Formats: sequence, C-alpha cells, structure tokens
Amino acid sequence: MTEAQTKTEITFEDFKAEVLNDYRIARVSRECSLLGRKEVLTGKAKFGIFGDGKEVPQLAMAKAFQNGDFRSGYYRDQTFMMAIGQLTIEQFFAGLYGHTDLAHDPMSAGRQMGGHFATHSLDENGHWNNLTQQKNSSADISPTAGQMPRLLGLAQASKIYRNVRGLEDFTKFSNQGNEVAWGTIGNASTSEGLFFETINAAGVLQVPMVMSVWDDEYGISVHARYQTTKENISEILKGFQRDADNNGYEIMTVKGWDYPALVETYQKASAIAREEHVPVLIHVRELTQPQGHSTSGSHERYKNADRLAWEAEFDCLAQMRHWLLDNNLATTEELDTIDNEAKKEVLEGKKAAWIAFVSPIKAEQNELVALLHAIAETSANKVFIEQYASALAAIKEPIRKDILTTARKVLRMIVKENGQSQLATWITNYTNKIQPKFSSHLFSQSDKAVLGAAAVAPTYDETAEEVDARLVLRDNFDAIFNKYPESLIFGEDSGNIGDVNQGLEGMQEKYGELRVADAGIREATILGQGIGMAMRGLRPIAEIQYLDYLLYAIQIMSDDLATLQYRTHGRQKAPLIIRTRGHRLEGVWHSGSPMGMIINAIRGIHVLVPRNMTKAAGFYNTLLETDEPALVVECLNGYRLKEKMPTNLGEFKTPIGVVETIKEGNDITIVSYGSTLRIVEQASKELLEIGIDVEIIDAQSLLPFDVNHDCVKSIAKTNRLLVVDEDVPGGASAYLLQQIIDEQNSYRYLDSQPQTLASKAHRPAYGTDGDYFSKPSAEDIFEKVYAIMHEAKPEQYPSLY
Repeated sequence: MTEAQTKTEITFEDFKAEVLNDYRIARVSRECSLLGRKEVLTGKAKFGIFGDGKEVPQLAMAKAFQNGDFRSGYYRDQTFMMAIGQLTIEQFFAGLYGHTDLAHDPMSAGRQMGGHFATHSLDENGHWNNLTQQKNSSADISPTAGQMPRLLGLAQASKIYRNVRGLEDFTKFSNQGNEVAWGTIGNASTSEGLFFETINAAGVLQVPMVMSVWDDEYGISVHARYQTTKENISEILKGFQRDADNNGYEIMTVKGWDYPALVETYQKASAIAREEHVPVLIHVRELTQPQGHSTSGSHERYKNADRLAWEAEFDCLAQMRHWLLDNNLATTEELDTIDNEAKKEVLEGKKAAWIAFVSPIKAEQNELVALLHAIAETSANKVFIEQYASALAAIKEPIRKDILTTARKVLRMIVKENGQSQLATWITNYTNKIQPKFSSHLFSQSDKAVLGAAAVAPTYDETAEEVDARLVLRDNFDAIFNKYPESLIFGEDSGNIGDVNQGLEGMQEKYGELRVADAGIREATILGQGIGMAMRGLRPIAEIQYLDYLLYAIQIMSDDLATLQYRTHGRQKAPLIIRTRGHRLEGVWHSGSPMGMIINAIRGIHVLVPRNMTKAAGFYNTLLETDEPALVVECLNGYRLKEKMPTNLGEFKTPIGVVETIKEGNDITIVSYGSTLRIVEQASKELLEIGIDVEIIDAQSLLPFDVNHDCVKSIAKTNRLLVVDEDVPGGASAYLLQQIIDEQNSYRYLDSQPQTLASKAHRPAYGTDGDYFSKPSAEDIFEKVYAIMHEAKPEQYPSLY
C-alpha cells in the first residue's frame, strides 16, 4: 500500500499523481469493504464493520498525520490506516478471518474483530520501538467512546515531554512534544459521557488533540435527532470555542465529500494542535454509510428513498471522482482503470489472505486424519474411528475446534487400547501449540514482567523512631520522583494539598504542577490520562481518591487497560499504576470494598492490597521497575498509624504474588488482607488466651495470588482454613478460597470444612456502629474460629451459643 503524502512544494504533475494515488487508496479501501461484506455473508468471516463512506476525510487526516503522532480511534478507520502505510489488503482480510498469526494480522492476531487497528509499539521481546520514527495507532476497542479517555493521555504526553525537565533523553518517545494525538468517533457515539468528559478535560489541560467526528446522521438505525441536541455536535459545543480571553478549542466544520476543503482543514488543525498545543474539534458532516452499520443488518430498513438517493449522489468517492474530472486531473478512462485495478488487487489480496489463513489448519486436519487411520488399523473400534476420520477429512474449510473435538471423542473409544497414549500425546502437544494463540500475553512476557522482580527488604537505623505512616509514603514518593524523571502523579486533591491523606505533602511545590497535579472530578479520564501517557513511555500514577469511586473508571480499566497486552498480542503496553485507598470507614459511599467485582473485571491488571504504607511504598517501587499495570489499594485508616521510616526509600520492593506469614500458629490458618488483618491480629490474641493458636497469612496481592503456594504449606500444618475479607459474601473471599482449594489442592490436608467470613451483603450505614454491624469484627472472627474448633474438639471448646 502506498502512503498518502503531501509535499510542501510540488509541480502540477506531482500534485496530480498525489491526488490520483489518494483516489486509488480510497477505491481499494471501498472494494475491501464491499468484498469484506460478502465474505461475512458467505460464512468465511463472522462479523464485519467497515469504513465505507468515510474514505475521503480519512485521506485528508492521513496527510496531516506525522511520525510520532498517535491515533485513538473508531472501528471504521481502515482508509486512514491504509493511507499511512499500516494496513495492507491481505492484513485487512486476515483480520476479518481472525487469523491467529501476528505476521498475517498484525493488528491483534485474530483477537479482535476486523476494523480494530493497532501498530506495534513494542518489538517481539516486549521492548519499546522508537515511536518517533513511525506512525502510531493505539489499539482500538469496540465500546463506543471507549477510545476517548486514552486519547486524552496520548495528547497530554506531548505536553509533558515539551514542558517537564529531565526528559531530554526520552527521544524514542517524543520530539520535544511536537506530536499530535488524533481521535476519531462516530457522531452518535458523541452522546456517550466519556466523549463529553474527555472533551472537557482536554480543554482544561490544553493538549495537542485533534478530534474528528464522522457524521453520517445515524447511530446504527437511530437518527441524529434522537442522539444529539440540535442534531449537531459542533453547534452544541460552541461554548468550547477559544477566544482572545479564554482557552478552549478550535472548532471546525467541513463537508465529508469535499476533498480540497478536507485537506486544507486537516492541515490547519494539525498546525494549531502541534504548534500551539490547543485541542481541535473537526466536525465532518454529510458523510454516508453505503452498506449500513454492519453485516448484521441492512440500512434500507431505516433510510427512506430520498435519503438513499442523496447518499448515492454524495458518496464521498463519487464526489471525489467528479472533482478530479471537473478539474482535469484525470479522464474517465484513467479513473475507470484505477477502479478496475482496485477490484482486481483486492480480490487477489483476499484470496491470498484466505489461503494463508486456512492452509495451516488444513495441514493440522490432514495430520490428525492420518493418525486416526493408523490408530484404527489395530483398534476394536476401527469402524467408528474411520467414520470420525472420514467426517473430519470431508470438512472443506475446517476450524481448529473441529480437529480437537474429533481427537478427544476418539480418545474416549480407545482409552484401554494401545493407541491411547499416542493419541493422548498428540492432543496434549496440539493443545499446547494452539492454546497460546488464544490465551497468551494477558500479562507481560518481557524481561520486565512483574513476577521477575526480586524482593528487597526495607532497612532501618537502629534508632529509627516510628512516624505517621503517611510520611513513609510521602518520602518514598519523593525518592521515586527524584529517581524516575518520567514518573508523575495526578488526581483529585493530589497536587496543591498533597492528597487527602497528605501522602504527597510538599511534592507539587518541589516537582511542579505537571508532575504532581490536581485533576477534576472525572475518574474515567484520570484513568485515560494514565493509559495514554503510559503508552508513550511515561510512568504515570493515576490517583482515584477512594476505592468506591473506582467504579466510574472500571469500564476503562476492564475494556482498555486490562486487555491491552492481550489484544495486541504483546505489541503494546501501558504500565500504569492506579493508586486508591479504601476499607474500614463508615458510610455507604466511602466504605465499599468491591474486590470481587474488581478482580473479575480487570484480569490483566495486578491487584495489590498492602496492609500498611511501607508495603504500599514497596509495591510502587517494584512496579516502577516492571512494565505491567497495577491497582494499589492503600488502607484508608492506616495513614496515621505508626511505622518506622526505612533508610532505603525508593529502593525496597514488596514482592508481587507472594504472601507473607505475619504470625505462625498450629490450629488454624487465617488468610486475609488490607485493614482487616489488624482485626484478625486482635482476634488471634484473644483466641490464644483460650489455647487456639492461629497462623495469619497476609495475601498482599489478589492478582496474582500466592504464586509460591505458601497457603497450602500452612494448611498442611494447621489442617484448617478460614478466609476473612470485608467484601460482600461470595466476593474476594470466595475467590481466595477457590485459589487455595482448587489451585493449591489444599483439601487434602483439611480436617474441618474450609470457611469464609465476609461482610454483610449491604454497605455500612453512616452511624458509628455501621461498620461493626456490617463488616467482620474481632468478635465475629473469634466466634467463627471458635465454632470451627468446637466442631473438631467439642469437649475442649464447648458451644458458645
């Protein structure tokens, strides 16, 4: 694919060649859409959502897009990707077929639907490429407007690189902050809250962002009059327009079929954003969608005859063709030749992509068929095995499910025969080969992966006095900001007052407002800032003030951050640290501990639950030496408790995935985490007074949990287990029980039923007693353990009730 180009000084012949090349790219893209739809309707692909009708504005955008820039976009941007040289015809169809080979589908290796585009920020070892020497696209996600928060961070990174000292050596990530972040979205998706939150935040922050709204008047089948006030997003955003006295946006509107006006508009937008660091909104109107929303329906069902006729006339390719002819830039014959060549090129590319997709599967099919025939020769079930082999061989376009299902069914027949071990070995080897194609890279597989980080214990002076624990955090952050010039932190109240618990006291004054920053009340885009900046080589810490408020950002964490490494097959990463605080406070909205929801929504992000601030500081130190995202939940009631001040601030590291035994015992193992551990410790002292010796294990991290399987080693000694947690019943305590019982097989050592003790299903009421009657108390733990021991030794521990 030839990239779209714009030269500063060109001859007429150069100009003519350039615009004809643009037209050729657009025609190729349109043919891909048309043929792609047919591939879905004939069953070779499962679903198609294409960029037809949006080709010409995307050409204009591509002309303004420079090396180092980033796109955070919409699943219809195929023409743009072709125009910047990052998508070929074969790759387009490989994505449509779901080819699991990254060499064929470099966007996601078959993990996302077609139309979801990405470039490779990382090499095969998970190390950064030079992002300033390539055109970059952050990996798309399907949830509408979900690309917006990340876009904010991608743009803010340029502001940081331009204005923060100490980043001069980060030349593979930025050229003095001159990069623009380009966003694209459909007009209907501007109704989403994430769009408005991001637009507002970018206007406040004044970052180099160009936001394109592709407006074809519909959102699936729903007209704009049901989507947007005044049916016009640029009209209702006029208040964001900057003026002589106020910062804001530059807002532009342009018709989506007007090629020269589009090129001029995008060049102007690029210059404003790139040079002035002012955000720009481009409302691209009068676009069409020739095939409707997707392959799941036809737009003839909801567009009337007049609208369909208008779309045929004002299709952007038809209008571009008219413009080329009217301005004597091409003849009808020349354009017909381009059209015909595009059809031929796309057809050949489609065929090549299909052969590349199906050939390895057919080879695997033939391999198993041959093996089954060989096994059948000596089997008592020869007739049935031959039937399975013949049925498999008859499948003209097999999928891997067909192959493995057949093998596993035959294995049942020959479980007592000589061929069993041969087939079982084949199945094991095949599964080990194929399963990673669908499962790898949920977490980093580089040499900076979290589990490769070695623990470093905090050190202390002999005369060290105990201080408020928040000072350990504060002084450790000071060491971090000094050690890592690329690190920064931001959130509600994080800057001027040094966060609500003073863990950042004095840091803004020392390191400046860009590195220690206040943010508006907008959790989703606080997360987005972090994701985008982390994708550009910075090490952001995004602070969510309280754990309950994380719910505002859970969709961004789940759909974008947690899946990033996975959905790019390890070719993009965002090692964002999310800092929050929670547990043990009165009141419905400040006392939630929704850990079960969190750990099941954000697989792909580490969830760390330190019991004190030294442990929390150690987690931050560990994470900054690794390349994976994590959530750190500090204990809300621990900032004023006393801890000793370590001497090796910024250097000691809390290991991730490793539990810690904080009290040894012989009668029962209690596993817990966070603030609840202090309640467990209190109860254990009271239990020891009556002869029950508790072993207490601090989980420390929930994702990953106990990679060394130390819990089962404890249970082998105590033979009893209680998991205590302040999440709702069936939440994190159930998860921990599953990990210990299923994953570690600790049931072998249990003499009593393993149990959990969680909070009530509701959140605590505001009153002083709300916490006591809602979450596990020391008395609850005492009585739960006592009841377990009563069941085992009723004479020694008679029933309390």
